[in-house]
Amino acid sequence: MQLLEVAAAVRLLRNADTVWFGGSGAGHAVPQRFIDELAAEFAAHGSPRDLTTVRVVGIGDFGDRGFSQLALPGLARRTIGSNIGNEPALGELVAANKIESYSFPQGVLSALCREIAAGRPGLLTHVGLGTYVDPRQTGGRQNDITTEELVQVVELAGSQWLFFPRLPVDVAVIRASTADEDGNLSMEREAVQAESLAMAMAAHNSGGIVIAQVGRLAASGSLRPQDVRVPGALVDYVFVDPDQRQTYATEYSPFYAGALRAPAAGAAPVPLTVRKVIARRSLLEFRPGDICNLGFGISQEIGALAAEEGVADRLTLTVEQGIFGGVPASGGDGGAGVNFQAMIDQPYMFDFYDGGGLDIASLSFAEVDANGNVNVHAFTGRVRGPGGFLNISARTGRICFVGAFTAGGLDIGLDDGTLQIRQEGRMPKFVPQVREISFNGQLARQRGQQVRYVTERAVFALDDGGLTLIEIADGVDLERDVLAHMGFRPHIADDLRPMDPRIFRPGTMGLAAEFVPGPEPAGHRSADLGPVDGGGRR
Repeated sequence: MQLLEVAAAVRLLRNADTVWFGGSGAGHAVPQRFIDELAAEFAAHGSPRDLTTVRVVGIGDFGDRGFSQLALPGLARRTIGSNIGNEPALGELVAANKIESYSFPQGVLSALCREIAAGRPGLLTHVGLGTYVDPRQTGGRQNDITTEELVQVVELAGSQWLFFPRLPVDVAVIRASTADEDGNLSMEREAVQAESLAMAMAAHNSGGIVIAQVGRLAASGSLRPQDVRVPGALVDYVFVDPDQRQTYATEYSPFYAGALRAPAAGAAPVPLTVRKVIARRSLLEFRPGDICNLGFGISQEIGALAAEEGVADRLTLTVEQGIFGGVPASGGDGGAGVNFQAMIDQPYMFDFYDGGGLDIASLSFAEVDANGNVNVHAFTGRVRGPGGFLNISARTGRICFVGAFTAGGLDIGLDDGTLQIRQEGRMPKFVPQVREISFNGQLARQRGQQVRYVTERAVFALDDGGLTLIEIADGVDLERDVLAHMGFRPHIADDLRPMDPRIFRPGTMGLAAEFVPGPEPAGHRSADLGPVDGGGRR
């Protein structure tokens, strides 16, 4: 291991290198100081240029920090990631056809690190079939100048799969908390571990180099072997940033690092808003003992709601970045968690998801169509991406897609425990056909998944004929407030019932008294798993 300054580390990059960046989202284990210096180096000297930049999760604060800083024409010719939404300046460059861009599922890129490390030709997966990333749709290409096909459909063992070929790894830039004098890295102050080990192995075994940003140095032998996340033999260069933050929003939280447990009491109740109403209705689909994933946006509030209701300890909430159990963080720190059981490497979490380990997931939607397809990643005027959405939704047995019924100026009142539509949104979200497919309703039906679409005024179920309206809020007019704002006419359940009135009222819903274990319902486990090898139980 060689210790050097960050400027010297950046100058190790050569023109046209493929550079992988570790970390996740809003500064979680992100080598931000390297990004700062890379942007400054290119602005001053015009090099390195024509890079291919790869990150598993979008890196940015929805403003100027992160990959938005690398939105400099000429610095990169191509960028690959799962979500560009929190990198707005880079998204503008992509929309203007000034850089090639691919959006692949988060779990695909995460697992691909290990495939590259193992010397395998790429990743074979069911994730993405029938969605936008399928080469029969867009193949993940995000603009007109992105033309090379990087995804293939293959037939194997009587089934179709998507194949994502291995990518070069000339440089891997990762972050840790501490490096000892031998280059061993520990992550005791980090909110996630991400792909640090897999990415370092992939670079090393590809003949590339590994650069590590750390917060501090320690003498040789200081780190317990059990605490070393990346062995020093894999680390080529280290630079120190004593000011590195845990996330963009948080300098350091011992709760996110797992060094302390947050007090169970004392958190203020979640204010009663439309978002809370929707999140509450989604929570009603959860069962004691469920292993769950909570997506971005409204679903992030479910963890706090479960704690507010006193049932958080009866669920196992997970975050795809590797947080198992506890309560996921929300807002700018989303991706972290507190009081978790374990913090595991992100590729292993996606192994669990891809194999059907989740019982239920609550995820956002931007558009839903008559076939139950969901678009979460393609927006007018903005380049986005789905993050881990495709992995989470592919094999989970029960899914709630959550969102407001319309968008653009929607104003909802919640006076006296009733929902009042004071102003309707300008943009329908239930459309004849989604712009691009993030979730394929037809495949979900074939897999036997139970799917709900939850809004503040209506709840729909996916069945063989498409969407069926199964619940409507009390006081909402079916024709005027629901059907008139849909691009298709759903089926109406014969037993159409009112939404649970508790979700519209102040105070708690009283879930603790009824949220008790019982017999496992049919279909409780994830969809389309079949028997395990060796006659084991499923």
